Amino acid sequence: MVDPLPATPVRLDAPGLLLRAYLDTDAPDLTAAFADEDIARWNPGSPDPEAVEAFMASRNDWSTGDHASWAVADPTGRLAGSVSIHRLDRDQGDAEIGYWIAPWARRRGYAVRAVLLATRFGFGPLGLHRLYLYHAVDNPGSCAVALAAGYLHEGTLRQSFRYADGVHHDEHLHGRLSADPEPERAAR
Repeated sequence: MVDPLPATPVRLDAPGLLLRAYLDTDAPDLTAAFADEDIARWNPGSPDPEAVEAFMASRNDWSTGDHASWAVADPTGRLAGSVSIHRLDRDQGDAEIGYWIAPWARRRGYAVRAVLLATRFGFGPLGLHRLYLYHAVDNPGSCAVALAAGYLHEGTLRQSFRYADGVHHDEHLHGRLSADPEPERAAR
């Protein structure tokens, strides 16, 4: 059985990384991130100011109990990305995890560390049994993050999701069980 979520984001800290609620001061960076070609191709989100405000409000409201979402912040507190546990199935004890990193924060390890921290929350306080994720086969960066965070490649789903480019892309399915060991990178 999955433990209930609080109504608002729980702050999670790790060396060089913070998972926190979205702040009003994140709006300009979130607008810029949603305008980024790579983020726009693989993730939902609009750079429209009203859409950005609605995105932050929805991610900061955990009261429905169906997601846990965080702003990923760098050591200065600047928005570096997003990570969430969503599609929470309390009966099965599983959920999907998703993430993206802003262009100014890429290739610094934020995605892997954010996924690891959110995964620990999912398996620890939340009590999940399994977390899984999908990414387009054409998005090798996301695959590298999944593997580095200990999510095993479980298969390829043919033309399983239509992304923002209007094309149904093949996707990789990755999964991790609560009983799986932490990846070697996390132990360092």
